[in-house]
Amino acid sequence: MSRVDGKVAIITGGARGIGAATARKLVDAGAKVVITDVLTEQGEETASAIRSDGGEAVFLPHDVTSEDDWQRVVGTARDQFGGLDILVNNAGIVVIKKIEETTLDELQKIFDVNLAGVFLGVKHAVPVMRDAGENGEPGGSIINLSSVAGIDGVPKYGAYCMTKGGVRIFTKSAAVELARDNIRVNSIHPGLIQTDMGGEVMTAAARGRLNDNEVRAAMTKGHPIGRLGVPDDIANGVLYLASDDSSFITGTELIIDGGVTAG
Repeated sequence: MSRVDGKVAIITGGARGIGAATARKLVDAGAKVVITDVLTEQGEETASAIRSDGGEAVFLPHDVTSEDDWQRVVGTARDQFGGLDILVNNAGIVVIKKIEETTLDELQKIFDVNLAGVFLGVKHAVPVMRDAGENGEPGGSIINLSSVAGIDGVPKYGAYCMTKGGVRIFTKSAAVELARDNIRVNSIHPGLIQTDMGGEVMTAAARGRLNDNEVRAAMTKGHPIGRLGVPDDIANGVLYLASDDSSFITGTELIIDGGVTAG
C-alpha cells in the first residue's frame, strides 16, 4: 500500500514550484489532490498533467485570503473525493524591502496571504478532518509552509520574517489545540529552493553587482550540503508529515535547508 493511499489532500499555491511538486508526490503515493492557486492557467496544466499520468486531481482558482473561497475549496474536497485528510498550506508571497521602505499596504498584503491564508485554511479544514480521525484511527495532517526566515532574522525580509515566524508559532498552538481531535499540525521551513520565489531571492541578493552564475555559486557555497534545494526536497518532507509514518509527530518544525541554519 502506498504511504497516503486513498487520502484526500488540498495543496494551496499548487500551480508551480513546491506546490506542484508536492501535488505530484502525494498523487504518486496514492492520494487524491485538490490543487488551488491564483495562477489559473498553470494550475489547470498541473492538474491536467497529473490526470494524464493516471492520478486523481482537480484544480480550483483560490484566493487564500477569502473565507468564501476556503469554504468552496474544502467543500469540493469533501463532495468530490469524500473527505479531507491532508492540508498543505503552501501559498505565500515575499516582500524584499528595508523596514523603513515597506508600506503599510505591502505589510497588510503579506499578512493577509501568509498569515490569514494559513489561519483560514486550518479553520475550515478542521471540521471535515475530524471525521477522518474517529475511533482512534490516524486523523488529519496539516502541514504549514513556513521558512528558515521564520527561525533566523534576515535583513530586508522584515515583513516576510514576521509572517513566517507567525506561521511557526501558530502551528504549535494549533497542534496543541487539535491533538485531541487526532489532527496533527506541523510546519516545514525551506531554505533557498530553486523556484520562482527562490529566483527573486537570488536576484535581490545580487543587487546588480553579480551575474546569475556568480550569485548561484555564492549561494551554493553557503549551503554545507553543497547544493541548492529543489522542490522535491520539500515535497518529500510534506509526504512524510502527511503519511501515517509520522503519526506521533505534531507541533514540530521540519527544517529543510541543506544545513544553512545549523552553522
